[in-house]
Amino acid sequence: MSTRILSTSPLVGPALAELGARFPDLRLAAFRSPEWNAALPEAEALVVMLSEPITEADLDAAPKLKAIGTYSVGVNHLPGKACQARGIAVVNTPGVLTDATADIALALLMAVTRRVAEGEALVRSGQWQGWAPDQLLGPGLAGKFCGILGSGPIGQAFARRAQALGMTPLFWDREGRGGDVDYGAGGAPRLPLADLLPRSAVLSLHCPLTDQTRGMLGRAALEQLPEGAVIINTARGGIMDENAAIDLLESGRLGGVGLDVYEGEPRINPRWPKAPRAVLLPHLGSATVETREAMAHLLCEGLAAALAPSR
Repeated sequence: MSTRILSTSPLVGPALAELGARFPDLRLAAFRSPEWNAALPEAEALVVMLSEPITEADLDAAPKLKAIGTYSVGVNHLPGKACQARGIAVVNTPGVLTDATADIALALLMAVTRRVAEGEALVRSGQWQGWAPDQLLGPGLAGKFCGILGSGPIGQAFARRAQALGMTPLFWDREGRGGDVDYGAGGAPRLPLADLLPRSAVLSLHCPLTDQTRGMLGRAALEQLPEGAVIINTARGGIMDENAAIDLLESGRLGGVGLDVYEGEPRINPRWPKAPRAVLLPHLGSATVETREAMAHLLCEGLAAALAPSR
């Protein structure tokens, strides 16, 4: 039996099964397993996860391929130029995970600044001796600036949450545009990175990983942040120099780091689990039932459009 749709994983909700019923046949096979490799030559559509990079060699092995769908907003793991040259549609899931991702960034910010993980660990340890005036103190947020890298929908949604905490948002975007960003609860200026970093008591990353943003936050950039600044990354690993950030945490120069993404994930820098004032999550940005179902629906509708015969 030929395979028209080859998916590395089931998706949340019924959308993938419904797509398979509309365009038989659907096969589930683990990424780069013998079954996956064997099905590539007949596949017309692939469904992959953000941790599963597709190469030009995979495109060579799939001459019937019409579309690649990724269960993510980011497409940096797909060979975009090669797909474009071969007329292969790339389908992703923008828009539907804006609030969920902004929420997890807010959760990380609160966990870092209010030392939630340390507090819970203390209670669970059985060693808590009761309230104390200097116990697990963290920095307040009201009245401080929040630098936001990326002025798209997720960055704007996080700005609304930061404002609700009493912070003043500031934006940077990779297009270098000037003027204010209307983020739905007010306006905030776009600033050059060199102007934004020294003012940002909190720096939250919401930009894609591109050739321009890869390694953008190196040691020199991180050292421009104010003493005790907090960094939140729910965008992509690779934007920030992780070893430099850990060094600055260990020295006390940074006040904390909250991460939902990592360079090379699911492998992570072995220094992170031992880093002080770091809260580490396993890429939960879009992890609500409603969001994952909406992502699956959007992805499968995009693949259906790519697989439908032209009229």
